[in-house]
Amino acid sequence: MITPDHWQTIRDLVAWIDSNNGRDQHEIAMRILKVTEEAGEVASAYIGMTGQNPRKGVTHTIQDVQDELCDVMLTASVALASLSDDPAAVFDAKLRKVAERAAATP
Repeated sequence: MITPDHWQTIRDLVAWIDSNNGRDQHEIAMRILKVTEEAGEVASAYIGMTGQNPRKGVTHTIQDVQDELCDVMLTASVALASLSDDPAAVFDAKLRKVAERAAATP
């Protein structure tokens, strides 16, 4: 789970990106699209880990997949923090909703 200290780091990253790129509608769209790019990198690393492409063989490790998953989480958190004044509350509410739904599933 992302802790309050992590959210401060995320806010600092957002401020750094804002200072370099601004925060207009185009920039927000780019931050959201970056999540998709990072997810593609997870898929690529997993394919490489499993050796799915016989021409390339095994090219990645489980650590590579884990690192890419962390990149997705960080990128999504930055995008969320760019859209919300309280990303921690938004994330916590969503996590609770999913957990409640999972607990209700037989």
